[in-house]
Amino acid sequence: MTPELTASRTDPSPVPALRIGPLTLDVPVVLAPMAGITNTAFRRLCREFGAGLYVSEMITSRALVERTPGSMRLIDHHESETTRSIQLYGVDPKTIGEAVTMLVSEDRADHIDLNFGCPVPKVTRKGGGAALPWKLGLFRSIVEAAVNAAGAVPVTIKMRKGIDSDHLTYLEAARAAEGAGVSAIALHARTASDYYSGQADWTAIATLKQAITSVPVLGNGDIWSAQDAVRMVAETGCDGVVVGRGCLGRPWLFGDLAAAFGPAEGAGAALIQPNLGVVADTFRRHAELLTEFFDSEERACRDVRKHVAWYFKGYSVGGELRASLASVVSLAQLDDLLGTLDPTQEYPGIGAEGPRGRAGSPKKTSLPEHWLDSQELVGSERARLTEGEGDTSGG
Repeated sequence: MTPELTASRTDPSPVPALRIGPLTLDVPVVLAPMAGITNTAFRRLCREFGAGLYVSEMITSRALVERTPGSMRLIDHHESETTRSIQLYGVDPKTIGEAVTMLVSEDRADHIDLNFGCPVPKVTRKGGGAALPWKLGLFRSIVEAAVNAAGAVPVTIKMRKGIDSDHLTYLEAARAAEGAGVSAIALHARTASDYYSGQADWTAIATLKQAITSVPVLGNGDIWSAQDAVRMVAETGCDGVVVGRGCLGRPWLFGDLAAAFGPAEGAGAALIQPNLGVVADTFRRHAELLTEFFDSEERACRDVRKHVAWYFKGYSVGGELRASLASVVSLAQLDDLLGTLDPTQEYPGIGAEGPRGRAGSPKKTSLPEHWLDSQELVGSERARLTEGEGDTSGG
């Protein structure tokens, strides 16, 4: 698949290779873990267009230790994924340690990321995700357990600024993680209460970069284009970027990023601006890869439906056809529907760009009772956390 290119150019901004422990990324770009999105199929698709580190969906450590079918499917990698990157979620140091030990001893991962940034209520109300760094002692114990169990496999963390503007945790947590031996720290420059609303606070990334000097700092938030990524690095001094919602329906963004962060002789390469035929082919390829991942054409078609609006954003595709694509039940039906599109329809420009995915609005973060009373675990909090970990997944 060869997307049509236009004369639009990226800024010539070559940056050093990103080193995460023993791993070297010539393109300092990481695909953010996204529940229900960054499975093997989507990671492979993004890899076909560009370069970087492609991280799995968030996997609950307890489910992994218990080897549930769902968690075992999520840690599976295609043979083409030469750097196997897995993100774990957990609230118990012992369970996290056991999960990491399993991944390393069974040679299932080359990189492990820990989730401390998920703002979803079902996660934060159990003290996990973006809520957990508030309990600094617990946070430190979890990171230390993972690093100790990982051995030579690099461990990184991804977090948010804090719970809300009155309960910022990112600087303390980053220093604790640096001391525990992580190989990189990624910051989504919003609080949990921000959810995905408003504008990411890139100044927090710059502040973090100034505070953390021994390991790479990666920035995340509001990277909708290669130009945004280049600008984030220039404005904050961060060592690389983590791309999430910006690549939804646009796996070719990783091609743009590879060009933007490439060597001096490659910088300024043309941006990928696909016509409708290329978009349709990519959508079809996504469905094909999902079929392989799920080992079920029916399930793959159900899953790919949620990607319709993202792929065809800005293109002239009628509402009736969009609705049909969003209810497709087989690859044959999908082929028939895609066959009705005009493959020569040109890239629509700004209409296909910019924010995608639901931003939501600021909201009070769901937390365990009395969570903010102390930054250390008190009373029966630890027991309640461990009990709640088993029924949390995704996010």
